[in-house]
Amino acid sequence: EVEKEAEQGVDFMTLHCGLTRRGADWATAEDERLLGIVSRGGSILARWMRDHDEENPLLTNYDRLLEICLKHNVTLSLGDGLRPGAGADAGDAAQWEEVLVLGKLAKRAHEYGVQAMIEGPGHVPMNLVETQIRGIKAATYNAPLYVLGPLVTDSAPGYDHIAGAIGGAIAVMNGVDFLCYLTPAEHLTLPEIDDVWNGVKASLVAAQCGEVGMGRKDAVQRDRDISIARKELDWDRIAELAIDPALACARRKDHKDEKECAMCGKFCAVRMLSE
Repeated sequence: EVEKEAEQGVDFMTLHCGLTRRGADWATAEDERLLGIVSRGGSILARWMRDHDEENPLLTNYDRLLEICLKHNVTLSLGDGLRPGAGADAGDAAQWEEVLVLGKLAKRAHEYGVQAMIEGPGHVPMNLVETQIRGIKAATYNAPLYVLGPLVTDSAPGYDHIAGAIGGAIAVMNGVDFLCYLTPAEHLTLPEIDDVWNGVKASLVAAQCGEVGMGRKDAVQRDRDISIARKELDWDRIAELAIDPALACARRKDHKDEKECAMCGKFCAVRMLSE
């Protein structure tokens, strides 16, 4: 099945190769983890291993998978089947068992000539995001790291794109390479078009915040330029530099003939000083 997909021109493929029987047992033990396994792929593999009393076939046949990926120029996204699905489970034994295995698999892939990246958490309290990201990067030989959020609270259904953006910004500052957006529908239902739009924009805000925090030249310059445009009350330039230009224009449409911000009107601080 992997080879059939590869022949169709897949760029990267998520495979849960690092999930071991030991890790699955730890993740499903009631005295070890609060929420068990929340990954679909992880759950399927854990059940298969238990039913067949065997190790993960994606792990035992990993070299064969590398042959297929090299042949078809497929990048491996080494999935986190045991990622924490609750903040209380972040950093537990099951998660780190898988991370350590993924590091060895990523190293082997790179030596074989196959590009590989690591998928990361998941649900992580804000105070643990830095140590999680830095720890995963260290354990996986600094392979590119792709994170879902991470969500810094479990209590925001309907607003998980915001919880994920907060965690994403912190993660970017600490070395994450790729943000996966979350939508307001996360944990509730399938996303609609507006959910996807809002989720992507929230993730872009997280990326911008994180890169400004890192001092990235382009991100810092963008913030400086939009601040200059605000000083000049240049609304066209503000929209041009905004992460969501369409939204910025839409919110100004009823005030497009006014020079100042409609929030303060004639008491606009910037305009009063400029005059």
